This record gives sequence, C-alpha cells and structure tokens, in this order.
Amino acid sequence: MKKPKAALLLFASGKFVCTGAKNAETIHGTIGIVIAKLKKLDFKVSKEPQIRIENIVATIDLKKEFKFNNLAISLGLERIEYEPEQFPGLVYRGIKPKVVMLLFGSGKIVWAGAKDIKDIEIALNQLIGVSA
Repeated sequence: MKKPKAALLLFASGKFVCTGAKNAETIHGTIGIVIAKLKKLDFKVSKEPQIRIENIVATIDLKKEFKFNNLAISLGLERIEYEPEQFPGLVYRGIKPKVVMLLFGSGKIVWAGAKDIKDIEIALNQLIGVSA
C-alpha cells in the first residue's frame, strides 16, 4: 500500500502480517483498510482483530567507529559472532532483552527481534555501558 506506506501478507488461515510500517498507528491504519476491503468482498472478519507486534527493526548511526576486538571481549565471546570474511559486522545476541544487534565498524547498529521500543533503548544503554 502507498498510503499508509506498508505491506500486508494475507494467509489462508486468516492471519496476516504487516511489514514496513514505521509506527503502531500505521499498522492499525493498514489493517483497518484491509479489513474494510475484505468486508466489501463479503469475507467474515472478526470485529476486533488481535494485533501483536512481533518484530521491531531499528537503526542508529552513533558516528563513532567500533573497535570490534575490544567490544567482542566486553560483550562476552559466547554471545557474539564475528567473522569479517563472511559478514562485515559483529552480531550480538542479547539475553535481556532478547534482541539481535548488528554492529558495523562505521558505528551503525541495526536491531532486530524487539517486541517493544523499550527493548531497543535498554539494549542501546547496555551497549553504551560496555563500550564506554
């Protein structure tokens, strides 16, 4: 969809997945539009669909280069993957919150797997505490 900008995957089970939305309002708006279109086509749709956020992806540019060797030791070698020949970043799998961070030498970070924006904030603060 162009407005709101998001995509919806519809499954035969009646479930669907909304991707590409930038915020919860866009998710609700997209789902509302699709439900209205389905109703016009005489599909039975529950009045209040249960919406669950399963995966938030976020990015940041700290504008500070990472020194992966020191960072890998500080984060704990059992929680990281760093194979520069295969992938140009360090992969850190957090415990609490359970999010994955992709850290790039340029200072950019990508988080995946968060269920709440607070998970990303907590993970960032943990990273800052370790790398300070």
